[in-house]
Amino acid sequence: MGLQQPEEQRAISTAREVLGSLIQAGVRDLVISPGSRSAPLAYAAAEAEHAGLLTIHVRIDERSAAFMALGLAQSTRTPVAVAATSGTAIGQMLPAVMEANHTATPLLVLSADRPDELHGTGASQSTKQKTLFGEHVRAALNVSAGQDPVAQVNQALIALAGSQLNPAGPVQLNLQFRDPLIPGEDETIGSQPWTNIQAGIWPGVVNQSSTAIVSAQVLPQRRTVVVAGHDAGEQAAEFAQLLGLPLFAEPSSNARFSTNAITHYRPLIAVGSEHIDRVVLFGRPTLSRPVAKLLADPRIDSAIWQPTPAPWYEPGRRREQPINSWEQLVEFAGVGAEGWLANWQDLDRHAQQIRALHGEESTLNGLDVAEVLWENQPEVLLLGSSNIVRDFDLAAKPTESHGTKVYANRGLAGIDGTISTAMGLAVGSGQRTVAVMGDITFAHDASSLMWAPSEPQPQLDVVVYNDGGGAIFSTLEHGAVDDSGRYAEAVERLFATAQQFDVQSLAKAYGWRYERATSRAQLSDILTQSEEKTLRLIEVPASRETLRADNQRLNQHISSLVWPEP
Repeated sequence: MGLQQPEEQRAISTAREVLGSLIQAGVRDLVISPGSRSAPLAYAAAEAEHAGLLTIHVRIDERSAAFMALGLAQSTRTPVAVAATSGTAIGQMLPAVMEANHTATPLLVLSADRPDELHGTGASQSTKQKTLFGEHVRAALNVSAGQDPVAQVNQALIALAGSQLNPAGPVQLNLQFRDPLIPGEDETIGSQPWTNIQAGIWPGVVNQSSTAIVSAQVLPQRRTVVVAGHDAGEQAAEFAQLLGLPLFAEPSSNARFSTNAITHYRPLIAVGSEHIDRVVLFGRPTLSRPVAKLLADPRIDSAIWQPTPAPWYEPGRRREQPINSWEQLVEFAGVGAEGWLANWQDLDRHAQQIRALHGEESTLNGLDVAEVLWENQPEVLLLGSSNIVRDFDLAAKPTESHGTKVYANRGLAGIDGTISTAMGLAVGSGQRTVAVMGDITFAHDASSLMWAPSEPQPQLDVVVYNDGGGAIFSTLEHGAVDDSGRYAEAVERLFATAQQFDVQSLAKAYGWRYERATSRAQLSDILTQSEEKTLRLIEVPASRETLRADNQRLNQHISSLVWPEP
């Protein structure tokens, strides 16, 4: 790379070689947490940033750092490196690595390590970490102290990108550094010849598009539905539009922007499932049992669009037929039978009327929050797990025009790292970002609200729907156990985990602006008044006392609708 160093500076020389190679491949961002063993990476990164080749993001918590890197990688669609010192610091990254594994996110863990001669001696912060992430990384590579790292870096880049046989995903590059860990006394931040490094461009992901022309083919009429799961993309909407098919699109599919999308598809599946002949699946379905039941129905033929390897299931483990040719997928689906789409749209209109009447009987709830946020159309929207994303699934009205990119950690559907992911999305996109989550999801990552004064602030709103606990369990079978009283207060204590923390005090402690909304109009006004380079916590206080009954009543009313007569 042209950055020759004397032998006694081998640790920082290795770090320079690693970062230089990554920059040449198109890596632009490094998230790093403080630590001594990772010092060579920190100093080399400071040099690269000084030369205008790299952007450093500092997080004091390695778990938060890894999730921020996840958000950065997803928003920029390029690999992002995250670096930390040895020991438990690397273990903190496991949840984000697991999420990256199941979402094909190119996350590169640069794990600093002690040299081999210190392992097994009881040396501080030394543990067996070379293969710590097990099956959750595409490759686990090690650079021994004093070894040229170029070959391993090249292998890491190949694994990050994926291939026709393996999906993209996270990689661990373990870097064993031997003392000394700091630059030489005659070196300065600007003395290294980083100008010899030419920043590269990471090759983008190319998706096959809907180029098939229906009118040029004789296609049978079929009662097919299109299911767009997480990260399905706009091609799912294009496909449904092309063939005149109803579209069941999860909010994080980024396909819910079409007149073919059925808002209330989840409860309406019970009304129309017996009329469905075929299902075409895009992306990963994660939200509802009705969709899972539909896809598992042996009476219904189903296919999955899979032009590249999927990171979220093993070949042969699902019943859908994998198809990687757009023309074959069109032939499988056929065109919508006469009145097929119109019938679903008619049912959807009736469901909307039912939900409107239902809303008049309740106070501000999750569906209201979802509607207001969806209508606000921020450039970037992150949906927390549990009830929140399901509220959007039921309330987010499809529109043809949109300016919102929707994200959610649906790889493993966990609540960990949601605030940190939002920070990565906001910084990576450089756009106004709104993250909405429940109070338990918020509490799980609340320490990530800390924002170092040295770091440029993004424009980020974190909306906390605070109903005092984990409400989703009341909508599952645990709610019936609670209603029965058979286990006394066990469900409330062990599942709902009621809390009473003060969101406003947390906002003050971490230096965020605090807002509070108790009505739809108030929430809409607050969102409209968003300012650049501002971190805001917006609390929406609510109650989960009647959530189970409200959900049951709404779903029963919608599922009691009758299929339109021919």
